[in-house]
Amino acid sequence: MRRRLVIAATTVFLGVSFMSAPVFAMGGSGDSSGGSSKTVQKCKKNQVWDKQKKKCVDPKQGMLDDESIFEAGRDLAYAGRYDEAINVLTMAANKEDPRILNFLGYAHRKSGRVNVGLGYYQEALRIDPNYTLVREYLGEAYLQIGDMAKAKNQLAEIEKRKGKGCAEFRVLSVQIEAASKAG
Repeated sequence: MRRRLVIAATTVFLGVSFMSAPVFAMGGSGDSSGGSSKTVQKCKKNQVWDKQKKKCVDPKQGMLDDESIFEAGRDLAYAGRYDEAINVLTMAANKEDPRILNFLGYAHRKSGRVNVGLGYYQEALRIDPNYTLVREYLGEAYLQIGDMAKAKNQLAEIEKRKGKGCAEFRVLSVQIEAASKAG
């Protein structure tokens, strides 16, 4: 029941946010919330958009640069195509890119493998402790497993790094508030 309320509150909040804000409002460091990429719009399942070839291709190790892999994986994850996102993201050459690790965590967590997601988030933060989008998603994972104290700790870390005005703080604080009311 608590999880449904958190998801419902997040859906309402995100729906309102996306109607009134640019699509890229969910986090910095080049992250944008997805669903609008050519990978998601035009490509068949298990294909990604190749910018250089300007067409959908079957992804293969070493075929795409890490930036394209990140973008395709992120967009697939945001579109709810988690297993495809994982398959694409694991092809990155740089296994220590915190953005790649973050979205591997996101896709695993959203697929129900919360503990696997936690590991990816923690590794991303080991590399870049200031990456607040990871902290938001880590806080969401803690809420999923019922650890309010750790979720609030991530909220405090986001506030310390970016303040209360950033999207990551707003999203996580709404979810924590909804979980508090549900519990």
